[in-house]
Amino acid sequence: MTASAGVSPQYPSPTLMIWLRSWAYFFLFLAWTVFSSIILLPTLIKPRWTLHGIRFWIGGIMVLARTVCGITCRVEGREHVPPGACIIAAQHQASFETFRLFMDIEHPIFILKRELTWIPFIGWYMNRAGFVGIDRSAGAGAMRKMLRESQAALEEGYQAVVFPEGTRVPVGETRPYRPGIAALYAYCDVPMIPMALNSGFFWGKTRVLKMPGEIVFRFLPALPRGLDKDTMLIELRSRLEAADSHLGTP
Repeated sequence: MTASAGVSPQYPSPTLMIWLRSWAYFFLFLAWTVFSSIILLPTLIKPRWTLHGIRFWIGGIMVLARTVCGITCRVEGREHVPPGACIIAAQHQASFETFRLFMDIEHPIFILKRELTWIPFIGWYMNRAGFVGIDRSAGAGAMRKMLRESQAALEEGYQAVVFPEGTRVPVGETRPYRPGIAALYAYCDVPMIPMALNSGFFWGKTRVLKMPGEIVFRFLPALPRGLDKDTMLIELRSRLEAADSHLGTP
């Protein structure tokens, strides 16, 4: 793994108050999640209701992030996201973007590893909202299933969110892109929108610590259509790394 150009993995030293606020957020997040999972059970009746229920839960998370941790979010480049079906190829540094994108995309559906849909309570809502789970152990059959389910969701007007590296990657590191991103680009005849971000500086991959500051999401112009696999992957990575090297840091 290598460091991304222009991105420093350095974090400022947290104060005692920042640690206290981070732990307060952690326990409040757990309490809010349990409470929401119970009161929102009726939304599981219909997928569209489930989406509204998820947004209600995430709205509370965003309030906690802002008021307890001092974390805000600014979104740039909304004009590059077309109405209707498209694929958002987003960097993935923290769980923050898996929450916040529900607030910034009209009809999101996430493509993720199947194991995440097994999480108690939360997994019920993922499944009912139509998330596309990938069984990475199933080989080519899993890929074909993912493409069919993604295409069906896109035909209904959803915006599919996919993380090209397939997992959260700390700031300053890169990993190879999973083959699914190239397959989606070739199979689904919709725009693919790269999205850069800097959430890892404030909301680490596994850290309880939350640093105050402004997380930035930056949507970029759609990739050209008709690129071959290798060219497409090079173009996607170069655009994302060029964009994230200019995003704010702590």
